[in-house]
Amino acid sequence: MFRSGLVAFVALFSVTAPATGWAYEIRPKSPETAFSAKLQPDIVGLSSNIEGSKAAPIFEAYLKDLPGVKPETAQQKFGGTNVTYVTAMKFTLAPTSTHPGESMLAVFSSPASANRAYYISRLLGFSADKQPSKAEMIERVTTKYGAPTAIGDGRMYYFYKGGKLMSVKQKYTPATALEALNGPINPKVAVALNDANGRGSCVAELKRAQALEKTLDKLVIEAKAANCDALVSVEISPGITPNRVSKTEFTLIDFKQIISSAKIDADAFAAEKNEALNKTPLGNAPKL
Repeated sequence: MFRSGLVAFVALFSVTAPATGWAYEIRPKSPETAFSAKLQPDIVGLSSNIEGSKAAPIFEAYLKDLPGVKPETAQQKFGGTNVTYVTAMKFTLAPTSTHPGESMLAVFSSPASANRAYYISRLLGFSADKQPSKAEMIERVTTKYGAPTAIGDGRMYYFYKGGKLMSVKQKYTPATALEALNGPINPKVAVALNDANGRGSCVAELKRAQALEKTLDKLVIEAKAANCDALVSVEISPGITPNRVSKTEFTLIDFKQIISSAKIDADAFAAEKNEALNKTPLGNAPKL
């Protein structure tokens, strides 16, 4: 159930650097983001303005009532320096008598772009005898995030652009929301989410991003193609009956921040490499 998150974490953790490095001062630049102080969706307290160095207390606060469950951290060094930073954090919890199975993953940029979270996911898995109703789950999601941009294909979609939630003029009652969730996304809605060239729907970009490794260089192509600045998606899978829930996956992606952080990080890594080369003697000037 949690394989995709684990694969992403292993990929991030496997990016290692030499055991020793040189002292280096990083001057962070704040990346652009789709969100603001007034609009900052989160997944159990984690949002795209959270720094990797400050994420552990949020994980630990959420896990305080679950003895023995601790967040795991992936770290790497900044280029060839001795600066170490958090690239990802996760936890995995097997189901218990009082809590569903659960995993969570947050992925962060380098300290050059302020070490901010750009991809956050949470997966809940419910045992057959403890499955909530879809109606209850829809109500919980709407209470937290508000009315969605669209519902369909088993997902509630929240797309953000220009500092606000995108609208495709869809209004849902509890009954119509459940009906929409159980059916395919409305074709008119799907068209409305495309750009002027009929491409870039964030429905498609979400699915592509979920299938990729969660590194900036892998996600930036999808981020640039997306016709939105960010998204929150809640996928609600059917359970023992069509209107029960077997699992729910929450995903938050800040595409605008991915694009900005990828540029900042690439420039910073190149500058560090160039400075390191300049510090390292490669040869002696000949006698003249």
